[in-house]
Amino acid sequence: MNQEYLSTVLLGPIVSEKSTRIGDQSNQVVFKVKPRARKMEIKRAVETMFEVEVASVNVANMRGKRKGMGRIRGKRSDWKKAYVRLREGHDIDFLGAE
Repeated sequence: MNQEYLSTVLLGPIVSEKSTRIGDQSNQVVFKVKPRARKMEIKRAVETMFEVEVASVNVANMRGKRKGMGRIRGKRSDWKKAYVRLREGHDIDFLGAE
């Protein structure tokens, strides 16, 4: 896998109450990733972009919500969420200023 492709695998971090709680309890970070991304691609992307060691990756396919406005019905896009567990002693700080 080349560096250019790995830089497009991660779409962004998910910062919510649940992801913050998971990060505090079990040293995990939650990312929104490409729907076709595999676990090994996600692992390599996190390791190269943030210079940390990844212990494991779990993924969840999220279904898009059905929405409506009057008689017009629609559906949001499906997406994939990745729970990345970091090795002991490694950390990613999204809120820290450098």
